[in-house]
Amino acid sequence: MDQRQGKASIRFTEPVFIRSSASIVGTKEGKGPFGALFDRVGEDDMFGQKTWEEAESVLQREAVGLALEKAKVGPQDVSFFFAGDLLGQSIATSFGLSSYEVPLFGLYGACSTCGEALALGAMAIAGGYAERTVCVTSSHFASAEKEFRFPLEYGNQRPLSATWTVTGSGAFVLERYPSAWTRALINGVTVGKIVDYGLKDSMNMGACMAPAAASTIERHFLDFCRGPQDYDRIVTGDLGMVGQTVLIDLLQKKGYDISGAHMDCGIEIFDAQEQDTHAGGSGCGCSAVTLSAFLLKQLSTKAWRRVLFVPTGALLSKTSFNEGKSVPGIAHALVLEAC
Repeated sequence: MDQRQGKASIRFTEPVFIRSSASIVGTKEGKGPFGALFDRVGEDDMFGQKTWEEAESVLQREAVGLALEKAKVGPQDVSFFFAGDLLGQSIATSFGLSSYEVPLFGLYGACSTCGEALALGAMAIAGGYAERTVCVTSSHFASAEKEFRFPLEYGNQRPLSATWTVTGSGAFVLERYPSAWTRALINGVTVGKIVDYGLKDSMNMGACMAPAAASTIERHFLDFCRGPQDYDRIVTGDLGMVGQTVLIDLLQKKGYDISGAHMDCGIEIFDAQEQDTHAGGSGCGCSAVTLSAFLLKQLSTKAWRRVLFVPTGALLSKTSFNEGKSVPGIAHALVLEAC
């Protein structure tokens, strides 16, 4: 049966069920507003490893293990992994998940990877290609700084528009049928396109990503014949305070006022008054751990009935930045509903 909806969306004939999830974070995240909600908080950000990259691999491995444990299933019960991170060749994923010996789709959507993984994992189930999938993403402040900016030893200053990469990993077990453990439903997705406004400031990724988020949200409203009033919350990934302002302004020009419903994971995950993160949080792990620890709780308790979850990503690399290229953005949207 054709499940396509509009120009860029899919409305599932039968919902896909989020059976369980897990979130593991670093010390700074554990001191933030959601600290008590995360499943595990590391005692130190090395997680017992010798390198930052190895630490991030541990984050993914343990997040997947905990999500499977909570779902009461094993790796042998999973059809596919959909996973990714911010590092070159996705090494946090490849080294972190190899011991599970589950068929893997390695993904890269920058900080939108959580949305990409959940969308593809749900589509595989809805299309009849899998009974159960696991979607996982991660990021680490220190490994991301080394990959995209400066080694920590350099001690460079950061402008107020910069965000702080979240140290954390979120894992989700999706399946075809409901169970007593089901936390929420995925009823549809809107696939984002690359949007490039020509901005080149990698220290202001919120502004670089906001146009992509606005594009995807507008496309979603058109495809589903909905508006902001149809959602309890519209949640972006990691635009931060600067990107939030840009997003709201762009959508208001299109005739949509989301200011009353909008929430950004990057703003919520840290305490702006007590924690020095400038514009907020970012990274693959930002939206993933916020979804697992906080957003799904609101849906599972029926405090919220429907959420539009829109992780955002900045598609740059060290090479593109050093060659003077702009920073394109992308965002994918998922319709999450209470059972």
